[in-house]
Amino acid sequence: MATSPVTNDSEIKKVALAISGGIAAYKAAEVLRGLQRAGCTVRVAMTKRACEFIQPLTFRALSGAHVIVDDYAPDNPDPIAHITFSQTIDLLIVAPATANIIAKFANGIADDFVTATYLACTSPILLAPAMNPTMWQHPATQRNLTLLQRDGVHIVEPDAGEMACGTIGPGRLNDPERIVAAALSLLEQGPKIQDLAGERFLITTGATREELDPVRFISNRSSGRMGFAVAEAALSRGAKVTVVAAATSVDTPNGISVVRALSANEMHEAVMKELPSATVYVGAAAVADYRPAERAATKIKKRDSSLTLTLERTRDILAEVASAKSDGLLVIGFAAETNDLLINAQEKLRGKQLDAIVANDVTRPDSGFDSKENAITILRQDNQIPLELPLMPKLDAAHRILDEIVRLRANSRGNTGSAKTANS
Repeated sequence: MATSPVTNDSEIKKVALAISGGIAAYKAAEVLRGLQRAGCTVRVAMTKRACEFIQPLTFRALSGAHVIVDDYAPDNPDPIAHITFSQTIDLLIVAPATANIIAKFANGIADDFVTATYLACTSPILLAPAMNPTMWQHPATQRNLTLLQRDGVHIVEPDAGEMACGTIGPGRLNDPERIVAAALSLLEQGPKIQDLAGERFLITTGATREELDPVRFISNRSSGRMGFAVAEAALSRGAKVTVVAAATSVDTPNGISVVRALSANEMHEAVMKELPSATVYVGAAAVADYRPAERAATKIKKRDSSLTLTLERTRDILAEVASAKSDGLLVIGFAAETNDLLINAQEKLRGKQLDAIVANDVTRPDSGFDSKENAITILRQDNQIPLELPLMPKLDAAHRILDEIVRLRANSRGNTGSAKTANS
């Protein structure tokens, strides 16, 4: 089976290959070579047990990079290996995946570098199991695989055949070429994976404008770029998307229904009108917290040396949406902060009872307002560990946000057995 390149020189795909301790560990070298032939760069991690079957030197020679077994080892050249391996890659492959490592993944155990990498991973994950047939068919293993698939993990099921122990049955690592083909298919799909089919997104974006008079208004620096990136990413993954947009300075993505609402009051009305048909609400707009208590009918003239304005609170759209949510609606907020990022974001997450919040430091010169890149931290109500992501293009950040929404949806279905979708 021949493999075809999935990239050109300007967009080389980065793959992390993790190897756990089974006799099939030696076949991981063929997986690595197949990925390289397809134009991917590959970094390798191994469990300590895997090193008993094949030495890290083999994979270092093939990959040209340090093989991580213990990220605390003094010879590890990468001080942030857990980030490099888990959050700057396009795909994580675990081949072979033993019954032990599958059980650890399914139950959130992170007692070595490979299992910690799995928990921190924000890219698609592909497992190629290999084990004794009795272990493969055991209810505990099948239960763990079901949990992982519910979490969005992709599985290349093992072949049936004669095992190293002499047993015949399912459990032998699938052909390396087939594993590579499955990996390339996921890399080619990228954001085209239709994991949001059936969801109806309602997204707010842009900066609201609160008029002082017919000429002037109070506003902020939001461009709408991040909200539109989330909309574009959700559309590409199968969702139906409606955006309620205030003032924006970027182009609207094709195929997205846009409702214009310049003021906070107009946005509130538009959101409440569209909300009954939504399954996911993303409040990415920078909505003014205050507006003039009175709007002047004519232009305010420059007469006195100072001008005193009386402001009043606008309606808290995000809080109202969260307090009224039902039928499986997921509510995601944004927190643009200048200080105490995590403290303020946690307070907003809990105070408004959101499902998740996306926080970013807008004082950073390389991200935030009107930048094409962003460095975000995602906090979830059902997960106490913040997901801190490095600086990346806003469309990539949007897909990371959607990955968390997919996980939230899977958890909500697991807890309630149902969720409101377009097919319900």
